Amino acid sequence: MITKALKNFNIRQIADSGQCFRMVPCDPNRSQTAYRVISGRHFLIIEQHGDEVTFHCPNDEFAFWEHYFDLETDYDAYIRAIDPMDDYLSKAAAFGNGIRILNQDLWEMIITFIISQQKTIPAIRALVEALSEKYGTQYKIPPTVSGYYYAFPSPEELNRASLDDLLALKLGYRAKYIKRTCEDVCSGKLDLDRLMKLNYADSMEVLLSCYGIGVKVANCICLFGLHHIGAFPVDTWIKKILLREYAPKSHCTGHVPETRLCEALIAENFSKYPGFAGVLQQYIFFYEREFSQKILQDTNGIKYNR
Repeated sequence: MITKALKNFNIRQIADSGQCFRMVPCDPNRSQTAYRVISGRHFLIIEQHGDEVTFHCPNDEFAFWEHYFDLETDYDAYIRAIDPMDDYLSKAAAFGNGIRILNQDLWEMIITFIISQQKTIPAIRALVEALSEKYGTQYKIPPTVSGYYYAFPSPEELNRASLDDLLALKLGYRAKYIKRTCEDVCSGKLDLDRLMKLNYADSMEVLLSCYGIGVKVANCICLFGLHHIGAFPVDTWIKKILLREYAPKSHCTGHVPETRLCEALIAENFSKYPGFAGVLQQYIFFYEREFSQKILQDTNGIKYNR
């Protein structure tokens, strides 16, 4: 067990930021101060009270989690670099300043974000768990906690699943994408070791050549699986922000297709943050979702999911 005083770290914000799906509250019915996290074969209970964060893991496992949570990066420097004239971004960064871009397993992120297409966050979590329980390796939870957990299946483990097996898990059209991706990795057609050595642009080129991976999913894999923190995924939330907050002030004129307009707005407003625009993307994504969720809770008494 290791306890650290950490700045710019909020475990609930990280868990709800849409980048990880195996980080869940230990007790969802109580205040969310303790979470269980699974990454590969590694298991962690993490607990936070204010700036004090306790990692319930063996001491020799802490280096893994230190890297996973990107603890050696100064996120305050990213926030200080924000243009003070950008009021929306400044508010979003202040609101979500505990978010960090995790160093997650590339293979798991490829499959996870293939699954994510047209899915809510709870549905993504459920499908990732279903794949892990059916095809991943079982491990005993460390002595302080009872029970077992399942690692996310390796390419070889998941490749044992037939297309019909995957369809039975209610993966829908994503099943054929997952099956082809497993085959491509196992055959060496998609070389994950090589992919991890490429820069952002070359990584995007490789990912976009893969069956079932489009621009948004490729950018998510780059940001969350390859730690290319200059990547800037655009989903419905980000598109709404760009069109509402940035389009009215834009120099872009004329009738421009929405996708092209969003690309222009990103270049116009976020190219000034080279190499870390993806961190800022997470701030505005989290801020928008939390704000919308609060409005619905206040007005309708319901909880909004992605």
